[in-house]
Amino acid sequence: MSEMNREATTSMPMTNGRAATNTTARRSTTNRRARARQTAHDERLERRRAGKSGFSNPANPRRSMMLTLICGLFVAYCLFPFVYLLVNATKTQADFTSTFGLGFGHGFALWDNLQTVFTYQDGIFGRWLVNTLLYVVVGAGGATLLAIMGGYALAKFRFPGRNAVFVVVIGAISVPGIALAVPQFLLFAKLGLTNTPWAMIIPSLISPFGLYLMWIFSDQAVPTELLEAARVDGAGEFRTFWQVSLPLLAPGIVTTSLFTIVATWNNYFLPLIMLKDSSWYPLTIGLNQWKDQASTAGGQAIQNLVITGSLVTIIPLVIAFLLLQRYWQSGLAAGAVKE
Repeated sequence: MSEMNREATTSMPMTNGRAATNTTARRSTTNRRARARQTAHDERLERRRAGKSGFSNPANPRRSMMLTLICGLFVAYCLFPFVYLLVNATKTQADFTSTFGLGFGHGFALWDNLQTVFTYQDGIFGRWLVNTLLYVVVGAGGATLLAIMGGYALAKFRFPGRNAVFVVVIGAISVPGIALAVPQFLLFAKLGLTNTPWAMIIPSLISPFGLYLMWIFSDQAVPTELLEAARVDGAGEFRTFWQVSLPLLAPGIVTTSLFTIVATWNNYFLPLIMLKDSSWYPLTIGLNQWKDQASTAGGQAIQNLVITGSLVTIIPLVIAFLLLQRYWQSGLAAGAVKE
């Protein structure tokens, strides 16, 4: 009898424990189902609210027609000059002056125009293209390198006067380049460097905005702990920069290089006052000279060549932006999210 009582006493806690475990499991399941129902209810309300307000959402395919129309108009406005170039580059000079601007001519003269562009005036357009590439590779490339090194140093090293440098850089960004063109011309005239490639290359080496961009990007993209680990392992500062930091700075480098390349490629006012010899002209000044040729005595109107040359001029920039799009977008977004 006593043995039966002991067995009953022993089995009762085990039965109670299983019951408690089952109760807890049922409550947990009930709570999960309640949370799932609440989440589904909240998502339905959010989709309904987003649908009424017109904001897009991955689970809501509805869009705002007004926003779509505005974006479509903006895209058309941005693409209009490019479409104009494409259409008019296919016209002869006679069709260019006698047909509608956005309509095609009586024939397709794109290949003839391209051939004439590179052979007109003993192939001077090719020389202008080479000059532009020289100014971009040396000037914009040097500006990018200096911006990378300067921005990295300002972000990762502490030294007296660092805040003053920051103020100077911000002030330099706010000064337009046109305001500095005349003082630069007077300085280069004293040095005897006008009408030479150095008059274009040396000013292009300075990019305050590129320096500021690389400063901010280096501060966010390169962890200080990683640099300290490299120094502990015995790496010098130059090795740390080239092998550790530089790969992390790739998006910022591409973004900075694109800005400097576009600024140098499209530079107009500086070569206009610095250069007199047409053999050193970049594409911007050379095409403008062709455009004004009709207004000179005995000059021939060649608007079809100007349009075709302008189309050739922008193609390298379009290709560069399309190929490097994912890099420069991530570079522009650096620092937008606070960790």
